[in-house]
Amino acid sequence: MTAVKKPRAACLIGWPAAHSRSPLIHHYWLRTLGIEGGYNIEAVPPEGFAEFVLHLSTHGFVGANVTIPHKERALALSKPDARALSVGAANTLWYEGDELRSTNTDIEGFINNLDACAPGWDTASDALVLGAGGASRAVVFGLIERGIQRVHLANRTMERARALADQFGANVHPLAWEAIGDLLPRAGLLVNTTSLGMHGQPALELDAGRLPSHAVVADLVYVPLETPLLAAARAHGLKTADGLGMLLHQAVRGFELWFGRRPEVTSELRDLVEADLTKP
Repeated sequence: MTAVKKPRAACLIGWPAAHSRSPLIHHYWLRTLGIEGGYNIEAVPPEGFAEFVLHLSTHGFVGANVTIPHKERALALSKPDARALSVGAANTLWYEGDELRSTNTDIEGFINNLDACAPGWDTASDALVLGAGGASRAVVFGLIERGIQRVHLANRTMERARALADQFGANVHPLAWEAIGDLLPRAGLLVNTTSLGMHGQPALELDAGRLPSHAVVADLVYVPLETPLLAAARAHGLKTADGLGMLLHQAVRGFELWFGRRPEVTSELRDLVEADLTKP
C-alpha cells in the first residue's frame, strides 16, 4: 500500500485571530493556481504559543503567518533572517529542512504596495513616518533600504521615537508630534503607521494641504478602506497607497515559501477582499 500524501497547509496564529482576511487571500491563490492545499486560522493564547510553534509540523503545517500578540515571541522561537532581526518581530514562519525559519514580510508588503500605487515615490528626499510601533519599524527599515535620505519619525511619546531613531542610525530623525505641521511642506512621502483614523479610533489631525504637490501619502489602516487622511490627500490631488494594498502584498512571500509558487496581487483579489471588508 502507498501512503496518501496530505496536501500542504499553512495557518495564521493570533489571539484573537478570527477577524483576519488572510484565509481569503491564500485560498484565492490556491484556487487560481490550481494548488491542492489549505490555510487555517489558529487562535492560540500567549501561554500556548511556544508549544504550538515548536511543534508546528506535528500540527500539520508547513509554515504560518503570525499576528498580534505573538510576533516578538515568533522571532525568539525561530531562526530569523536579517529583516526580522532588524524589525524585532517575525510575521512569517517556514521550514528549511527541520529548522524553523522566520522573516518579516511587512517590509516588502509596504514597499511593493508603494511601487504599485505610486511609481517614483522613492525620489523623495524626506519621508515623514507617524508612529513608533512594530509596523513603523518595518516601514523605516524599508525606506532606509530603498535609499530615502531622511526619515523623520513622529510619535506621541517622544522617547519611543528617539529609541527607534537610535536603532536605525543617522538617517532617522525623531520629531515632536507638535512639530508635524512644520515638516509637512518638506515631506515627499507621508506614512501613517498609527491606529489614528481607524474605525473606533480618534481622527488623525493634520492638514494634507500643506504637503507638496508631488507628495505620496500612505496609510497602513485598512478599516475603513479610505481613511480620512487618504480622502484628504486625494482631495488635494496627491497619490496614495492604502493599507489593504500592503496587506495583500505582504502575503505574497509566505505563500511562495509554503506552496512553491509566487502568486500575484490582482485587481480581482483586491475586489474580493474589499467586498468582504465592506459587507454589512
